[in-house]
Amino acid sequence: MEKENFDIIIVGAGMAGVCAAIEAAKAGLNVCMLDVSYGGGASGISGGVVYAGGGTSTQKEAGVLDSIDNMYRYLKREVGNVVSDATIRRFCEESPASIEWLKDKGVKFIGTVCPYKTSYPNDQFYLYYSGNEKSYPYKTEASPAPRGHRTFAKGLDSGKVLMETLLSYAKKLPNIDFRPLCKVTDLLISDGKVTGVKYRGVKNFDHPKHKRYASIGTNYGKYIKPLGKKMDEKSQKIWEQHAKDHELTAKGVVLSAGGFIFNEEMLKQYGAKSQHVMPLGTVHDDGFGIQLGLKAGGTVDHMDVLSIWRFLSPPSDFIRGIVVDKKGQRILNEDLYGATFTKKMVNEHNGEGYLIMDREIWQDAKKNGPRESLSFQALMMRYLFTLGFYKANSIPELAKKVKLPVEQVTETVNEYNNAIFTGRDEPMHKTPESASPIFRPPFYLVNVSIKNSPAFPAPGLTLGGLKVNEETGQVITSSGESIEGLYAAGRTAVGICSNSYISGLSLADAMFSGRRAARHVDHLCQIDSNTIENNNLLYT
Repeated sequence: MEKENFDIIIVGAGMAGVCAAIEAAKAGLNVCMLDVSYGGGASGISGGVVYAGGGTSTQKEAGVLDSIDNMYRYLKREVGNVVSDATIRRFCEESPASIEWLKDKGVKFIGTVCPYKTSYPNDQFYLYYSGNEKSYPYKTEASPAPRGHRTFAKGLDSGKVLMETLLSYAKKLPNIDFRPLCKVTDLLISDGKVTGVKYRGVKNFDHPKHKRYASIGTNYGKYIKPLGKKMDEKSQKIWEQHAKDHELTAKGVVLSAGGFIFNEEMLKQYGAKSQHVMPLGTVHDDGFGIQLGLKAGGTVDHMDVLSIWRFLSPPSDFIRGIVVDKKGQRILNEDLYGATFTKKMVNEHNGEGYLIMDREIWQDAKKNGPRESLSFQALMMRYLFTLGFYKANSIPELAKKVKLPVEQVTETVNEYNNAIFTGRDEPMHKTPESASPIFRPPFYLVNVSIKNSPAFPAPGLTLGGLKVNEETGQVITSSGESIEGLYAAGRTAVGICSNSYISGLSLADAMFSGRRAARHVDHLCQIDSNTIENNNLLYT
């Protein structure tokens, strides 16, 4: 079997892979980018939000004041110790330039700031508080600044437009050989060094049925898992009829193949609490990149960590209510980012939560919700405002309807109300604009427990992966040694968002880690080139 040689091989063409490919190609390296599908990965069906700050051009356009130090203080609290302080600092320092890097490739951002709290803004707004910047205790660490840079596109197309733009740019670079429908089956390893890959693939494959099945699987598999699996099997069957085995060699191999939210065995193996979670990604987020890294001697971390999202907003008025657990006690301040709130609800309250509101909050939510929402959010609200709520004329009666402890729920509501009526900070330190008393009957309750129902889904994705050298992106062994020739990026690796996810941080981390790996491979190629040049001089 003839081996082809490149400077760098990239496994997976999502955000991390494409950014790595462009970075490497712009440095002059010969790049081969392999993707099991048609490119884009989970990034292509994401919200297209890039978390960036420190004074980006988009922030300045919107009149937003931010600084590297301010962003660092916030992220240090958000990220914790999952990566070093030096890595967080470097991520923040690179942030303003990363937006310019994307804009240079054709990605468009607009500085229209969303004025209300939301998990995802409607088409009027493209810069928003996409995390916990305005919430306690994060606001005590840094001045709040909106850093969620939503790619300019209509509706749910921001992620699609982001990846189509980057892929289009990458395909035009002459030193990038993009090969879709190519599945890496193994790594080539010599004396502990990764020297290339084995893969099965099809060159210049254009089969309409395969494209249709793959598209259905990607777009609907997250909602209806059996359908996604069936479409994947159909497309795989067509692909296998044409696929052939190949080998490639290179100075560096970058694993950027996504997470493992669609691999039930791995979820179970690592103890990830995935029950009732709607998997967010594509059927190819099956952990195969992580498994390749483990086979080469790598090690993993944070494999039990999922980001699960139960967003209370939109409608933003829902945040004015309070969420109690099965014991009738508050969980956290409701103005926190949905994944942050849900993390505690899952880990400490068995994933159970009940949102309590009064008449005024409910009516304001019904009035304001539609104008704050995109179509998918509006569909969920339609369910909540028709079938997804309980109603009663008193708090005790409401508690009885859902079998919550009447005395404790009443005490919790009274404690919350009394703090607001007397001008004190409410017990969970919710922002004053989001803290409304709950005293006007009738009263309403929405069950926000984690249940994967089509009408009110709780999406989730994996955050753990291969441990890497934070300076180079190389996969490391259990003893901390870097594996020569092997890199990991995006959700295949432990990164900035592996402890705590906020909107846009995964795409930003993918870009950061992908480019980091490419730069190190370029560094190694430069060293080799200089060595060869010096050796030639010795013999002339």
